[in-house]
Amino acid sequence: MPDMWTISCLLFVVSISFAGIVSGEVFTAMADVEELLESEKEVVETLEAYLFAEEIRLEKIRRFTNEFKDLYAKASNDLESFISHPVNTYLFVKRLTSDWKEAEDVLNQQLGREYLEIIYKMRSNMPFPTDEDLTGVAIALSRLQDTYRIDSDHIAKGKIKGVSKSPQLSPSECFELGRVLYNFKDYDHSIDWMKTTLHRFDETPAVITADNGTIGVTRADAFEYLAFSNYMKGNVREALKFTNLLLAYEPTHERAQNNVAYYEKEIAAASQGRKRGDDGDTAMARKGTIELRPDSWENEKRTYQMLCRGEKQANASVARHLNCYYESSHPFLKIQPIKTELLHLDPKIVMFHEVASDKEIATIKTLAGPRLMRATVQNSLTGELETAHYRISKSAWLNSKDDRVVELINQRIGMLTGLDMDYAEELQIANYGIGGHYEPHFDFARKAESKAFTSLGMGNRVATFLLYMTDVEAGGGTVFPRLNLSLWPKKGSAAFWYNLYKNGEGDLRTRHAACPVLSGVKWVSNKWIHEYGQEARRPCGLQSDGFEPDEIDTDS
Repeated sequence: MPDMWTISCLLFVVSISFAGIVSGEVFTAMADVEELLESEKEVVETLEAYLFAEEIRLEKIRRFTNEFKDLYAKASNDLESFISHPVNTYLFVKRLTSDWKEAEDVLNQQLGREYLEIIYKMRSNMPFPTDEDLTGVAIALSRLQDTYRIDSDHIAKGKIKGVSKSPQLSPSECFELGRVLYNFKDYDHSIDWMKTTLHRFDETPAVITADNGTIGVTRADAFEYLAFSNYMKGNVREALKFTNLLLAYEPTHERAQNNVAYYEKEIAAASQGRKRGDDGDTAMARKGTIELRPDSWENEKRTYQMLCRGEKQANASVARHLNCYYESSHPFLKIQPIKTELLHLDPKIVMFHEVASDKEIATIKTLAGPRLMRATVQNSLTGELETAHYRISKSAWLNSKDDRVVELINQRIGMLTGLDMDYAEELQIANYGIGGHYEPHFDFARKAESKAFTSLGMGNRVATFLLYMTDVEAGGGTVFPRLNLSLWPKKGSAAFWYNLYKNGEGDLRTRHAACPVLSGVKWVSNKWIHEYGQEARRPCGLQSDGFEPDEIDTDS
């Protein structure tokens, strides 16, 4: 309902109108009364228009409230299960970014300002996602699409292989994904999601109401972004086609009318260019802004993604030499040996099972939680730490003084690996978010990266101990593209491998990656052990080049 301040203002306007007429002695002439009645009619119509607008505003607020309430109810039932689903995370971030902006515009009218002030105060004391978060979530979804070959139509319909719960997306939610990706200059995925937006419109009832979340988005909007995206890719003919389709829905769309003329002119110019020996649209394609990586990366990426999907199989001649055994080389392990699985021969990669208890893992996660910050990589030229798009996770560092559990884990790593933990980095705890990943990389520093690890004074990273602290519903594997090897997270298990040959040279075969998390929550602990101090524990090889493999335990 209107508040008293607004009504007072409106009545003040009305009183001014009547005052002007009354001063002219309206009662002396019916003509003046007739004019007064006409004025009153306009005032009533104005008030009715205001009330109608206010009802629409309240209906919009009611819709926003119900949407937020429904999403909160779903999340509160099983928070971990809810946030582990990538589409749920997208919807949650979308609600608090682009959807909230629309709600904010509605509330930011005169009647809603006092309530808006309350929300502003709440926002200052509570975490709130930003536009950058929304972009990040959209990019993560597109990454999952590419890695796991998921069709956008399937995502929109809630059909994601390997994911138990999958909500459907409305046309406007699909459109928002495409819009964000367009702004990120990812035109291929923007086109994909705009086409999906159109498909969702076709599958939605003809009468679109506020209940299905499509208010404010039309087919014309999707056609316009399809045209823009194709133009940015250099495909002017497609841009023209979608602009004409836009005009079929909105013939008076002024921008589209202007763009048709512009695109036709571009096509004509390109045709003339071909006659002169130019390659027309191909030349225009060079205007694209997406930077491509070398072919070597594309080849590695294909292998990496195949391994993430679990498509590549181990070599049979190698697999027959793999086995399981109990690790008991340390005196303490004689009492309680550790189940060990040999995963690769050369380089030797093993998986230790039941390394940490659920209680120990819970303690580590509790300690790390408040310290989590965006994970960084080391710049190979400057040695400085910086964030990177190819590593999406948050991490924290724990040392033995933080808690007895951390000290016990470090001691256990020393027993299992036979290496000196005094020459190792602190325990790094990493948490991967939606689509969280780390593209193929080396843990050790190569010769060109001369400034890496100099501040530690312990030499290069000789070995990696990777502890999985959660099971992951789908995705999230650790893969070695040059070894055709995939490791899958299992809570309490830990992978171990050497990064360096015995002569100190880096083993390029240990290049590995963390696959995007398709569904679930992924927590890991990394312990990077350095070469100094390990001379007696891992002596140089007897061969002159020092490239001999580590011994393989063949005990069953």
